[in-house]
Amino acid sequence: AEAWASNTARATDNYHMAVTAANVKERFRRGVVRAGAAKFARKIREVARDRFGPGVTAATDDYKVGVEPYYSTIAALTLSPRKPRGDPANYNRVQEIGKALNAKRLALLGAGGG
Repeated sequence: AEAWASNTARATDNYHMAVTAANVKERFRRGVVRAGAAKFARKIREVARDRFGPGVTAATDDYKVGVEPYYSTIAALTLSPRKPRGDPANYNRVQEIGKALNAKRLALLGAGGG
């Protein structure tokens, strides 16, 4: 795992070049067309159904750790007063949450958090 982490971190420039290459969108599209819907459906039938449940179970702790900073951010907010149902001013509350969550996301990214 340590070798994976250090090797992957050193590959940042290669990754960036690969995902920003001029023809990457067309290569992706061609790959999708070449594989086709039949292969996609077959892989779901033959592979995904057996992996989904165990994958969800295995990801539970990682998910909890990943979303906790966002739940804490929402819990700490003091939103503007709620208006009557249907009042457009209620959208301000949504905007306040969105701004706070984006600020948290950027702070975590700046701290190397994904």
